[in-house]
Amino acid sequence: MDDLSRRRALGLIGLGGAGLVSAPVWAQGMIDLGLPGGNAARSVASGFPGKGDMILQRARAPLLETPMDALDGQVFTPNERFFVRWHYSDIPTSVDVRSFRLNIGGAVRRRLSVSLADLLKMPRVEIAAINQCSGNSRGLFFPRVPGAQWGNGAIGNAQWVGVSLRHLLDLAGVAPNAVAVRVGGLDKPPPGAAPFEKSLALDHARDGEVMVAFQMNGAQLPMLNGFPIRLIVPGWYSTYWVKALDRIEVLDAPDTGYWMDKAYRIPDTPGANVMPGAKDFPTVPINRMIPRAFFTNIANGAKVVARSPFYIRGLAMGGTSAVARVDLSMDGGRSWHAAPLGPDHGKYSFRLWEATVPAQPPGTYRIDVRCTNAAGQTQVRPATWNPSGFMRNAIESIGVTAA
Repeated sequence: MDDLSRRRALGLIGLGGAGLVSAPVWAQGMIDLGLPGGNAARSVASGFPGKGDMILQRARAPLLETPMDALDGQVFTPNERFFVRWHYSDIPTSVDVRSFRLNIGGAVRRRLSVSLADLLKMPRVEIAAINQCSGNSRGLFFPRVPGAQWGNGAIGNAQWVGVSLRHLLDLAGVAPNAVAVRVGGLDKPPPGAAPFEKSLALDHARDGEVMVAFQMNGAQLPMLNGFPIRLIVPGWYSTYWVKALDRIEVLDAPDTGYWMDKAYRIPDTPGANVMPGAKDFPTVPINRMIPRAFFTNIANGAKVVARSPFYIRGLAMGGTSAVARVDLSMDGGRSWHAAPLGPDHGKYSFRLWEATVPAQPPGTYRIDVRCTNAAGQTQVRPATWNPSGFMRNAIESIGVTAA
């Protein structure tokens, strides 16, 4: 491939090289995440490359949470407000896009080393899909559990463009005895730690929806969100969405690596729910997401005008099935009323919901919201619990005061 063709190919996503330049992180104020276990105040900070104001959970390795008002009124989360989660502090800070290669090996007929220019010439796929941290809302678990004390903002939705993982596997030629596909990225573990690698069953990896993405909401991936390419696993938690992807290995036996065999596992029970203090329960790797609905234009403790209707809205997700309905209650769940839904961008995407609450006399009220998906799954009360703080899907509730 000549130099001119390479530049044109890279230019399709603006890949002229990218770097993560060190910059001071400026606190813009504080936010109270309302965590029941306490210690709920967080800085809202700017200065991270490619990011606007974000809730600072940790600077290194970066954990940046999206404020709920940044999600308000739009299905797709702006790239500059999209949450960030890395496991190790040694993350890629720059990538030479001309020398970068995606290596594919293991139980394949031929090993491949794919350049970005070559990847950009392959048939493209596109999908709207939510990326949600397994521990999103962990800080709302009670009793408190260890780990990053996220509010509800370790989540985002984007329109992803890339190449089907199935296409890449077909180019390599999967061996007849293959059972799984393991992926890893450019981040490096400290001495003695296991590389962050995740795997999918072969049939899942080849379902045509799992993709290697190079575009996010019409732009190249931000460095902090996995530049230059990352895995997209629609409907599954983001632990599988490996960032800065640089290797794909086809396995002829189940993956027994640390990040599959020991970490990111949930109780093998309905809703991944166990009683606090429970021990020695069977576990499985975390996998499919479940329905959730959020308030985005109004927060807990908001004040509204008494005897005047007020407007509320938010976002809903169905997990691995489409959003079927969003319901609201103001009587503790004794009765529910359907909220109008916005346009459908696909079963893995956010969907807007909205409602006008009738005029209320002076007083304090609670409003509940829940989502039900097309498979009949719905949000629950009381909230489920597990010692890792995974898979929260409790009915969301806010208090408002009419005065």
